Amino acid sequence: MDTALLIKVIIMGIVEGLTEFLPISSTGHLILAGSLLDFTGEKVKVFEIVIQAGAMLAVCWEYRERLINVLRTFTNDISARRFVFNLIIAFLPAVVLGLLFGKQIKAHLFKPVPVALAFIVGAVIIYIVERQNRQRESGARIDSVEEMSALDAFKVGCAQCFALIPGTSRSGASI
Repeated sequence: MDTALLIKVIIMGIVEGLTEFLPISSTGHLILAGSLLDFTGEKVKVFEIVIQAGAMLAVCWEYRERLINVLRTFTNDISARRFVFNLIIAFLPAVVLGLLFGKQIKAHLFKPVPVALAFIVGAVIIYIVERQNRQRESGARIDSVEEMSALDAFKVGCAQCFALIPGTSRSGASI
């Protein structure tokens, strides 16, 4: 195997591993790292999907007991049904916008400059929100998905639509 390619793959794997579980955009970081390493193209996109699938599988593994419990108790547990219902509601806004604007997003925003701008804008927004929250000193109003109303789930889904812009974190937008 080509040593330079192996080094690039290792660096991209490290970038994914360090960014996936933080409220920052792993996809945005992969786009920037790939650009800096001159590691781009269709094959690289497939590679990025594969390494991100590994991170998703890790999340599913971590929450496997909860997910299995929801599947097992869905028919007779209102809490499990509410969890699934809220998950679907939160998922819908991004699906609709993704289907409507997916091609335009990929064509214009999956590039280093828009990603870097999204990083900057996101950092400023998080800074402002954190500063306001410290001044208010208010705690979280909701502690679990099951406690959310349909409107709360929809609001989270709308916030996650910002993550259709590479460089914007889904979890950061939701928080």
